Amino acid sequence: MLLLLWLGGCATLPQGVQRQPSSAIPAATDTLLGRIAAESQPDEELTGIRLLPTGPYALDTRLALLRHAQRSVDLQYYVLQNDETGRVLLRAVRDAALRGVRVRLLLDDLYTAETDALLSALSAHPGIEIRLFNPFPAGREGLVNRFLASAADFRRVNRRMHNKLFIVDGAMAVLGGRNIADEYFMRHAQANFVDLDAFVTGALLPQLQQAFDDYWNSQAVYPLHAIVPPDAPAAELRRQFDAAVADAPAPPPPPATDVLGYGPISDEIESGRLGLVWAFATAYADPPDRIKGQGASYGNVPLEDVQSVRYSVVDMMRGARREVIVTSPYLIPGEHGMKLFADQRARGVQFKLLTNSLASTDEPLVHLGYRKYRRDLLKMGVDLYELSPLRVKRNSRLGFLMPSLGRLHAKTVVVDRQRVFIGSMNFDPRSDKHNTELGMFIDSPDIAREMLRLVDLDKLQAAYRVQLKADGQTLQWLANDEEGEISVEHEPDTDWLMRLWLELLAPLAPEELL
Repeated sequence: MLLLLWLGGCATLPQGVQRQPSSAIPAATDTLLGRIAAESQPDEELTGIRLLPTGPYALDTRLALLRHAQRSVDLQYYVLQNDETGRVLLRAVRDAALRGVRVRLLLDDLYTAETDALLSALSAHPGIEIRLFNPFPAGREGLVNRFLASAADFRRVNRRMHNKLFIVDGAMAVLGGRNIADEYFMRHAQANFVDLDAFVTGALLPQLQQAFDDYWNSQAVYPLHAIVPPDAPAAELRRQFDAAVADAPAPPPPPATDVLGYGPISDEIESGRLGLVWAFATAYADPPDRIKGQGASYGNVPLEDVQSVRYSVVDMMRGARREVIVTSPYLIPGEHGMKLFADQRARGVQFKLLTNSLASTDEPLVHLGYRKYRRDLLKMGVDLYELSPLRVKRNSRLGFLMPSLGRLHAKTVVVDRQRVFIGSMNFDPRSDKHNTELGMFIDSPDIAREMLRLVDLDKLQAAYRVQLKADGQTLQWLANDEEGEISVEHEPDTDWLMRLWLELLAPLAPEELL
């Protein structure tokens, strides 16, 4: 391993790369989406919002926006897989570019090993530009090879862009927790995510466009061709792309209504009028070029990282008077988070936390970090729920189209049934110190009410409640099913081998890297 690090750990980024700066195109009423957005908006200071809790609706909304794009498409994602969903979406992106739409696609470079060739072929189309955040200059055939080749630059490549943003014609957008892959849209055969996006239009769009531009024009971002040089003429690359996406099956139409009782956004766009919840909202994105967690200090005492999404979420939670409800797939409070919970509990604020169980998480090492705090959270009076993959599987209302396991991926906070956060940020050290994040803050009892309906659906029908037994030390997991209340005294839905494996991994999982 040391020899490999020495031989391959000095890969460097290309020098003198030209980045042509560009800016978002504002919404205008001479596009269909711009006209619908303007005619639907009751007040120029308000943002229209529709929660997208089910995968079929979230994918249908994105494809509908791409079909109707006339001027610009700006996409920013942490993951875009070369699977059926990724190919269907990129095919729609290509079709928009063929109509003359300007496309800017910005991806984090951590998980692009299997999409390099597809992205290179897509970028050969006129009107499409693709850029990579914090790219790996060598070892691109796999994740391990990438880190080995950039071992001397680990501090940089460990910092990833976790943002998720989808903007069309400067008029309508989707943001939230979903990446672009089958499992985020209920299309994976083995396991799918319970996730959440929001469709937005109105006053928030210029903020989202500015956030995208800040990343697009950042020095941390490189054009795809500077990292993955084309290996064939443009015409041949376009032919390769067309062949790769030709057979990707289009998703079936979404159900008539989702779990909140709404019909598809695509139908409303066709009708020319949007029925949304209108509210005051703002968006924050972590600055792309600043190293998080290493801000200014005063007298050797670090000042709070006030430019971060994390700070804004914590500040909202500090302002709670009665209740805070959090969903986070990866929950590691850390010292500062535990102090926040303790201080607010001392003021009488109730906390309800919903996260993944060991059986449902796709990151078992993160579960190791979380479980260290579980008993102390319960002792402070926090209500703690863990999603059960098997119970999600049986709950058809969550939008599962096939008998796959369910995993939580939504990142939300509801404060005092009034203020709501929806975004990409997990409540863990990686989101705090290493990732960049994006989030939306909404002041609306109506959106808060819908959020709580979704949380109740998850925690009452698809999760275990974790409690302490009378001895104050032993954990138990409680749930209700058709046969009444059930109680488990070990990690539910797991076998002894999984639990043993977790214990063996425990010494290898320092919290600061999770």
